[in-house]
Amino acid sequence: MTTTYGTSDILAAPPRLNVASRFVDDVDPGPGFPFESGLPTTVEQTLELLPTTAFSCWVRDTSGLIGFGRTMRISARGPERFTELSRAWSAIAEAASVEDEVDLLGSGLMCFATVAYSGESSVDSILHIPEFVLGRRGGRVWLTSITTSDEHPVPPVLHPEPLRRIESATSELGELDPSRWARLVEQVSAMLTPIDTTAEVDAFTDDPTLRKIVLARDEVVTTENDIDVRAVLGALNRSYPSCWTFDVAGLIGSTPELLIGVENGRVTSRVLAGTYRVEKNPMEEMPQARKLLSAHKDSTEHAFAIASLQRSLGSVAEDVTVDERPHLLPLANVIHSASDAQATLAAGSDLNALDIAAAVHPTAAVGGYPQASAVAHVDELEPLDRGRYSGPVGWMDGRGNGQFGIALRCGQLEDRNRIRLYAGAGIMPDSDPATEVAETNAKFAPMRRALGLD
Repeated sequence: MTTTYGTSDILAAPPRLNVASRFVDDVDPGPGFPFESGLPTTVEQTLELLPTTAFSCWVRDTSGLIGFGRTMRISARGPERFTELSRAWSAIAEAASVEDEVDLLGSGLMCFATVAYSGESSVDSILHIPEFVLGRRGGRVWLTSITTSDEHPVPPVLHPEPLRRIESATSELGELDPSRWARLVEQVSAMLTPIDTTAEVDAFTDDPTLRKIVLARDEVVTTENDIDVRAVLGALNRSYPSCWTFDVAGLIGSTPELLIGVENGRVTSRVLAGTYRVEKNPMEEMPQARKLLSAHKDSTEHAFAIASLQRSLGSVAEDVTVDERPHLLPLANVIHSASDAQATLAAGSDLNALDIAAAVHPTAAVGGYPQASAVAHVDELEPLDRGRYSGPVGWMDGRGNGQFGIALRCGQLEDRNRIRLYAGAGIMPDSDPATEVAETNAKFAPMRRALGLD
């Protein structure tokens, strides 16, 4: 069993980790070669090589990072969770001995991370340092070992085990059933102040008047047999290759929204706000989506999201730019209004990817607008501990690079055959409760399908 450390333990005595990254796509099979059946070429082949439990992943299409084995786990809770985890990670990175012949994004020392949405949550935020990391990027494949030993371990030979199809899945109402949640939507919508359609959103940046609040609800799925997380991830990756599919500390999902990416001082982000529910074919329904998402509620909601990101990202980075006009992001079940942002860290900045994520969380897409008053109302009105849902999830390395998505379209394992799913919607003054319930149903769909329900 892996020991979980508090951040104070790490700061008092930072462990000295020994790290080695080497390419394995140009190595002849032999002693130390980890793949019994040769180098995997697809995500499904890679997943079949993993243990059925105790692994982490962050994958988009055919690239990403998969960790297995556990060297260390670090937890924090409360309003200072970001700061505590960041300080602990910096101490670990400073003490580590690293041999990195790969020198690609995600090679060398790295960790997976999932952070609770709220500082009031009873759920821990986690940094997970795996024993081995299998990485694929730019057509190259590498293996990293991370250990507290002075010697690099020989990786185990990975034997393929077919993914187990999930059978006999059933769903039940969560803490917030649809009818109760619809009444809450109606209550919250009545609290919000409409915005003048001719006014600039920037004019409201310093106005504490509530314009938008994001509400979430949940449902629980149980299965007759243990859930094969590998099969769930494989199904999500196949259906949503343009999304970031993840599994960190039992939080499983596929998010379309990159909260923050950091690569050698360059910062990127993707803003989503406004949702069109696909009936049959997303590409054929693009004209209808464009018309709907240009309507007042959705276009204003998107403008709030952009204004919120520009302000928060501007507090930690320079030269912040956002697409002048949003583009449509078609997925299998929904179409979003999306805008991409770029920024640059100041020369000599010692901020890492988690620090940047902390600065922009929670965005207007998961909290509301303006940020402080909206989040306070979410904590007060939403009778649901979101846990890590809608918080940052992803990875970072010892150089400060990393990627954090917003944990959306996801569920948290509560037992080997039980998972709690989450979905949310942005509530505006003109929100219709039935429409918002339907939107959350559309957002449940990716996980429900991956679990064999739809």
